[in-house]
Amino acid sequence: GGPRRLLLISNSTLHGGGYLGHCQQHIQSFLGEKVKRVLFIPYALHDRDAYARTAREKFESLGYGLDSIHESCDPVEAVRKSEAIFIGGGNTFRLLKALYDNSLIHEIRKRVLEDGIPYMGSSAGTNVATVSINTTNDMPIVYPPSLKALGLVPFNINPHYLDPDIKRTHMGETREERIRQYHEEPNTPPVLGLREGTMLLVEGDKATLQGVTGARLFLRGKKPTEHEPGTDFSFLLNDSNPLNP
Repeated sequence: GGPRRLLLISNSTLHGGGYLGHCQQHIQSFLGEKVKRVLFIPYALHDRDAYARTAREKFESLGYGLDSIHESCDPVEAVRKSEAIFIGGGNTFRLLKALYDNSLIHEIRKRVLEDGIPYMGSSAGTNVATVSINTTNDMPIVYPPSLKALGLVPFNINPHYLDPDIKRTHMGETREERIRQYHEEPNTPPVLGLREGTMLLVEGDKATLQGVTGARLFLRGKKPTEHEPGTDFSFLLNDSNPLNP
């Protein structure tokens, strides 16, 4: 076993860089030398072969082998044997539906929370690590049996968090307004808005904001707060903390 270890990344590609380029040092530090192979879950994109090629090339360049779950004849067994799991970005609804369809929700939870294997998510892969996908930015292009996700942390994340642009004339709802609407519903957990270039490192009961841009924290019934890289978010991991509804 061992404590849960999560690296929840807002985005796979940062403007001006390549795939996972902005966080590759974080990935190497997170996976360390014990992990030799990573199990990749490409379900969020339609072309799984191409997606696996992109991920494999990157991870091999960092010194890790990569197996894509869609190439396995038994996805559940692939999860049971995995040393580390990485779920990539794409459409969150498509991803969650495939996780349910392949009976992987319980298996991934067990491997990460009970066996202590490292879990990495990017974008949609970060969304599904949380309580639910209610705060994803994606369109519901397919219908998963539930919006409940893996629940590896007791709060939600909004990846690719965007601040309102005061110069724009677009009058649609801002990301902040949409999250506020979510919090108008009863018993909704905190939402961490992760800007691009930012990630959350969870080690046991400790959670730390990493990266370059910062995050915005939304708590039901409270004004949102601004946080810099290095912020200790461990209190969000406590289900009974007074900030959780």
